[in-house]
Amino acid sequence: MADAVTTTTVIDGARTAVIYCTNTSDSTGEAAVTKVDVSALSSRQDGTACTGVRLEKVSFSTVGMSVKLLWDASTDVIAVELPADYSDTLDYSDVSGLPNVAAASGKTGDIQLTTVGHSSGDTYSIVLYCLKEY
Repeated sequence: MADAVTTTTVIDGARTAVIYCTNTSDSTGEAAVTKVDVSALSSRQDGTACTGVRLEKVSFSTVGMSVKLLWDASTDVIAVELPADYSDTLDYSDVSGLPNVAAASGKTGDIQLTTVGHSSGDTYSIVLYCLKEY
């Protein structure tokens, strides 16, 4: 059996994307699973494809496990670590969102997720507010 995982695109507009992610673990966990796939996000009206996102805000609740949000590249880079047994909203809107700081080698623009310390019954609920880049 595998963790019960959902990833839902709530908003996919010209400027923003909001992604809602949940997990109820059976102790399998997730390792570098893509949660924001920029190639799947809508293009601008002129047809220009989305090439990346900035994390404007992260609202989360974790029970029993911590979560790492990663900028996808040949060598993934930690964007944000969300502690176990905690709920909060991390707001980076004052600085126009956290930029993707992954090295150019293999950089996709995607955001991935890895769970840490997961065991059966642990959960997370995360809402990613993203500013789209073209």
